[in-house]
Amino acid sequence: MAITLTEKAAKHINRYIERRGKGIGLRFGVRTTGCSGLAYKLEYVDEVTEDDHVFESHGVKVFVDPKSMPYIDGTELDFAREGLNEGFKFNNPNEKDACGCGESFRI
Repeated sequence: MAITLTEKAAKHINRYIERRGKGIGLRFGVRTTGCSGLAYKLEYVDEVTEDDHVFESHGVKVFVDPKSMPYIDGTELDFAREGLNEGFKFNNPNEKDACGCGESFRI
């Protein structure tokens, strides 16, 4: 499987990297936290690491560490604006449950 981006998410990431003035893509992973156990983490990447899984979608590279891969394999990242709020939406087929605040999820 793979990690994919919607066209809106890819455009948002590209705009941010351009404003930043550096970067080769987006790192997508998980960390242990919250009431459901896992939370998504995103950060911009300046250098690739040896163990990274690398995916490309709409011209944007997404880097995933090996420990995060089983939890997010098959996920599509979207970028949505809802009223005054905007942010990434994670369409993860592995997700079984999410906490009420939306901060964490369970596999």
